[in-house]
Amino acid sequence: MAKIFCVANQKGGVGKTTTTVNLAAGLAKVGQRVLMVDLDPQGNATMGSGVDKRSLALSVYDVLLESASVAEAAVPAGQCGYAVLGANRELAGAEVELVELERREKRLKAALAAVDADYDFVLIDCPPSLSLLTLNGLCSAHGVVVPMQCEYFALEGLTDLVNTIKQVHANLNPDLRIIGLLRVMFDPRITLQQQVSEQLKGHFGDKVFNTVIPRNVRLAEAPSYGLPGVVFDAGARGSKAFVEFAHEMVERAKKM
Repeated sequence: MAKIFCVANQKGGVGKTTTTVNLAAGLAKVGQRVLMVDLDPQGNATMGSGVDKRSLALSVYDVLLESASVAEAAVPAGQCGYAVLGANRELAGAEVELVELERREKRLKAALAAVDADYDFVLIDCPPSLSLLTLNGLCSAHGVVVPMQCEYFALEGLTDLVNTIKQVHANLNPDLRIIGLLRVMFDPRITLQQQVSEQLKGHFGDKVFNTVIPRNVRLAEAPSYGLPGVVFDAGARGSKAFVEFAHEMVERAKKM
């Protein structure tokens, strides 16, 4: 049975897509069967996995409108080692089209159920806004992985996300919970980041992942080559941290 996780944060620019593609590549590297679902119309996770969003014959848009199955629409991400259910600009139109449809927030969940035995992990890259697309992700998932920078404003965004997850848990998906908080773009030389990190650990305890992803130039460069950092430069500090994080995710998933 596949473990389905959303990578979500209602604050933009916190490294959601970087986290999704590198965790997918890290999990593939440690022997897991992984499907990465891009729910963001910008399609950055698709492009960052080496898949050209402009040449997709079928995308997550077709899956949400039930004109294609996940098995039909998913494509291999070449040297990355995982499968991609990609997104492109068409997906922006799905927001409007879904409003009128039945089971509009549970269409992705139904589609993923059909490939449950084919994967060990399904990772969903959600848009930063709380939309019908994000709701589809949250309704499908067993839990949420929250990447966050250790900054003051990040704590405010976290409060909003926790409230959203509580509402979805109460009304749409009783399985949903926060799996863990991942500290990303971390620079231990900055006192504020250390203070916020300690605050997170004090408040959320073991919900904070042990792995910390450092600020790393190679991770930032990788998307321009259409690859996750883990594949682009396996020896970089950030890449090694994501492989370590993949091991931690496997262990955490076993306890679920």
